[in-house]
Amino acid sequence: MSQVFSDADIEEEQKHFSNVIATFQQYAQYTLAANNRRRKDIYTLPQGDKELLDDLGYRRKLQEVDRAILVNAEFLKLIVANPEIFGHDLDSHEDADEDKAGSGAFHDHPHGDVHSHSHSHPHHRHSHSHDHANVSPDSRVVSKPHQGKYRPTDFDMDKLRSTLKQFVRDWSEEGKEERDTCYTPMKDALVAHFSDKPSPESRKNIRVLVPGAGLGRLAYDVANLGFACQGNEFSHYMLLASYLILNRTDAMGQYTIYPYVHSFSNLPNREAMLRPVKIPDVLPSALPGGSNFSLVAGDFEEIYGAEYEEGDFEPQAGQWDAVLTCFFIDTAKNVINYLRIIHRILAPGGVWINTGPLLWHFENNATNDPSVELDLEEVKMLAQKIGFVISNERTIDTTYTSNSKSMLGYVYKTAFWTATKA
Repeated sequence: MSQVFSDADIEEEQKHFSNVIATFQQYAQYTLAANNRRRKDIYTLPQGDKELLDDLGYRRKLQEVDRAILVNAEFLKLIVANPEIFGHDLDSHEDADEDKAGSGAFHDHPHGDVHSHSHSHPHHRHSHSHDHANVSPDSRVVSKPHQGKYRPTDFDMDKLRSTLKQFVRDWSEEGKEERDTCYTPMKDALVAHFSDKPSPESRKNIRVLVPGAGLGRLAYDVANLGFACQGNEFSHYMLLASYLILNRTDAMGQYTIYPYVHSFSNLPNREAMLRPVKIPDVLPSALPGGSNFSLVAGDFEEIYGAEYEEGDFEPQAGQWDAVLTCFFIDTAKNVINYLRIIHRILAPGGVWINTGPLLWHFENNATNDPSVELDLEEVKMLAQKIGFVISNERTIDTTYTSNSKSMLGYVYKTAFWTATKA
């Protein structure tokens, strides 16, 4: 039956959302302070060392980093300028330039965002619409007073920095190589599975779900192929950011960000850290007329795994022709449930296309959440037992939100497969 959330659940959701907004708004203060620490460290050095650093232009570089941080801060302010789409009535914050939110939401699914959907390093973690995507307002959620100004943690800021790098992966020319490596095989497999629908016009009734959609590029690309595509995302960081890029963007290259200014490690030169990245590389509103593209906010298991009583909301069972999971299945606490839900919501003969590693997000977590961690062979055996027929298996080597000019890079040997519902 439908899930009912308690007042405590809703209040906790409101508090979390308010904290996320505060993290965006305090990015400049936090990040400039971190850069200023480097200046203070210079003053602890002998005079001769200071002069050598001046000869290298080190202090000038710190000034350039400050300027880049301020550019990022202006962009991040745009993202949280109108958070009312999520149905949250935020309190007035202490800063005069911080906004109140009105009301409006994708869906009413409280979640704590304990683990972000990011595969960024070194911390080893993963992780809208316009006329084409239907976002409906929902004003039922009203927040309780949230006392005091929230001070973001290092973990909060790490998720925000990961979001900036996710923009590079999903919406920049620089991210094209990663997208081609990860997304193109999935899109090719999708088109091949529905080869009897050779044109975009013939695919409009084929329903495709992309859980863990992040900033929405894979789902957008699938919709651009003519499929009826819905993305699903859990992280408020990703949802706020994707709303801006998908709904509030009027031109290619409209925004400039500096995603690599937060670390001075493993850099061959100044340009590797200070180069600007323009986004987006395509105009999101340029989907063909009649495209069916949406993004649903909330927890995958709560939205697509719930079993409703007859006469309640339409069940998800058998409603999807394809499910595409990219760097997603290892976000599960219990991967058995993920695979069971994917199988249940697919129509007979439906296809599940997967790409990703097995970096289990809840392994050794500090929140006492359960965690089932399988190796690749066990995951494939489990899929077969649940009722999938796996084919087209291969390994795809790829980076994830990597700085291509860094002296350090992580390469995932991701598992790719196509699986049909038996």
